[in-house]
Amino acid sequence: MYPGFIHRWKSEQCGDRPHAYAGCYGGRWRGESGWGSTMRAAEEEGPGSFGASAFGVRRPLRFMAYKLDLDETQVAELARILDELKTERAQAAVDHRRTVTAFADAVAGDAFDDARASEGAKLRTQSAERLRDAVLKALKQIHKLLQPEQRARLAYLIRTGTLNL
Repeated sequence: MYPGFIHRWKSEQCGDRPHAYAGCYGGRWRGESGWGSTMRAAEEEGPGSFGASAFGVRRPLRFMAYKLDLDETQVAELARILDELKTERAQAAVDHRRTVTAFADAVAGDAFDDARASEGAKLRTQSAERLRDAVLKALKQIHKLLQPEQRARLAYLIRTGTLNL
């Protein structure tokens, strides 16, 4: 297909949505259920967000519910667990920005500020430990939630790198 034609084709198939891709989420091809609702939610969150984070609830939850064949109660509990983990990861990102600022402040002066650099390093270590504890807690809760065959499938997804923690 001629590259200049792609924009016209997407406009005809998907409308004037700012995030319409060749897969055409929603609209003519996929109807109003399934991926269309996800795309609308991503558009509501703002451009560039695409409705996901590192290990957020929306996509990993849907993926894990499908791959592990979870029932409704398991999906609800898994959503709660993943939401807590998402919050902790967001806090770790804030802490990371603080440590970078501390390191930059330590280097910015005429003399290296050991106290400011060690403060940044200490904050980074504490943040990593909190995130480690949150991941271990989430894994323990997920283990308790799943049936043995679901645990085996989850272990396979983790081992193969399909699902990152």
